[in-house]
Amino acid sequence: MEAATGLRDTASLTQKFEFNAKWGIDNPVLSLAEDYDPSDLWSLVRPRFCLLSKGEGSSFGFHLKQEPGGAGPVVCRVEPGTPAQHQGLREGDRILGVNNHVVECEDYAVVVRHIRASGPRVLLMVLAQHVHDVARAQQGTSAHLCPTLGPGVRPRLCHIVKDEGGFGFSVTHSHHGPFWLVLSAGGAAERAGVPPGARLLEVNGVSVEKLTYNQLSRKLCQSGEQVTLLVAGPEVEEQCRQLGMPLAAPLAEGWALPTKPRCLHLTKGPKGFGFLLREDKGLDGRPGQFLWEVDPGLPAEKAGMQAGDRLVAVAGESVEGLGHEETVSRIRAQGSCISLTVVDPKADRFFRMVRLSPLLFLESTEAPASAQEACSASPVKTKELPVEDTALPPVPDGSRPCLLYPGPDGGYGFRLGCVANEARLFISQVTLGGSAAQAGLQMGDVILEVNGYAMGGENDLEKLQQLAEAEPPLCLKLAARSCQDSEAWNPPGSGEVRKKRQMDCEQPGKDRGNQRGGLQGGAVWGMQAGTWGHGRWGQKDPWNQLLILGIIVQGGAGQRNSSHS
Repeated sequence: MEAATGLRDTASLTQKFEFNAKWGIDNPVLSLAEDYDPSDLWSLVRPRFCLLSKGEGSSFGFHLKQEPGGAGPVVCRVEPGTPAQHQGLREGDRILGVNNHVVECEDYAVVVRHIRASGPRVLLMVLAQHVHDVARAQQGTSAHLCPTLGPGVRPRLCHIVKDEGGFGFSVTHSHHGPFWLVLSAGGAAERAGVPPGARLLEVNGVSVEKLTYNQLSRKLCQSGEQVTLLVAGPEVEEQCRQLGMPLAAPLAEGWALPTKPRCLHLTKGPKGFGFLLREDKGLDGRPGQFLWEVDPGLPAEKAGMQAGDRLVAVAGESVEGLGHEETVSRIRAQGSCISLTVVDPKADRFFRMVRLSPLLFLESTEAPASAQEACSASPVKTKELPVEDTALPPVPDGSRPCLLYPGPDGGYGFRLGCVANEARLFISQVTLGGSAAQAGLQMGDVILEVNGYAMGGENDLEKLQQLAEAEPPLCLKLAARSCQDSEAWNPPGSGEVRKKRQMDCEQPGKDRGNQRGGLQGGAVWGMQAGTWGHGRWGQKDPWNQLLILGIIVQGGAGQRNSSHS
């Protein structure tokens, strides 16, 4: 059977066979027609479920890759001794689902975003690559290989506060799990959303499947006046049993939770956003990115930010485990409109106790928006560049796009230059290890476009001066420079000009002394135009001499792992 179909999981098929000694093994009674429905792909192909759990500061222990032309990422490496290996994840597995999200046709970045947002626990639905390929060949691209729970049919995370009648439930008596709950009519448990006949899965983030009845009783008594239960109603149990899906906590929906994450949408004002981001340790001693010094009357306070909030996501993408500088870079990349997801200390303690990410319990009405969506309701004034009717010089073939985000020091890590009698800008220097180097910029690359505006006309300096006020990321369109062009790159005497220009451009302008560091005053191309030193390079220099524009800018207070905006 395996050789005929190329599928591995066929042992569960019921084969009707009665041996006849006269006919031998070529018995015509051998037939699968009565048991196999060709349209029922689910009877042959069942994905595997891997429930992974990691500790603080550790990883799940697997790596993904995006195969050319493939649908969805594939596991390319599983590290030994890690949660991924212990739960049966194997190299070559294709990711079909993350928790209750189907990601089979999503690209690499989307899948990684779902996994990171799941926090310390994640449920992966996977299928071996060769099984996936055969299933797709037999059923086409429209077949659903990844099972999902129906709307409202999910485990529940219920927070119960004890009243005069107690918690309002009792536990079925058995020596050890599984356990089921019997509810008191109108009691605290029923009001908290616990369904009748629910199976008890966890108490305050601890699984009860392997606990004895006495251990469970002690656990409930130690909870005090309130307890958080993970439960599954009979309908959820039955559907998960049919799908072969575990009753996993990352699938849960919140019911009557004591707190929840908050999504803040901020638009930068004349005095900035009005908050300080600082790397610090929380009440439990774990490091994180915390928000402090929320200035009264500024956008941060108006959006609902509170001093002591912990930042959990930027533009909907988790920042758990990221360092301070990388977190600052992600905020900078959103420009003047930012979307932050935060939790206060109470919410932080709650979600750490239940070992689930706050991002799993964002209500649909509070889903984080992108920077563009967040600003759609509040238009931002922009400057239109003059339209030129100038014949541009011929450019090299093979152009390529390049997207740059500011580095930890606030700059992009490259310099610009132009050649005598040639109205074209080039990359004249790339800082080793900077954002430009990591994005693949090379010395001599021709700049064709900057943020969608063509370069190479007579008014390039005016364009650059206005684009310097644009918000990151910086979008460049580049082309490799020919060898003949490179010979004219360093005309006689250009060394002295280059040295003087670099000294001028790297010298701080007067207004740089007012930078509060980090988010407000570091990023070239838009966080503060003053960081360029407009009085030094903004004047029109004749094209018959080498022009060097400073792109490397020193950072501010971010070096102390705190950034004010």
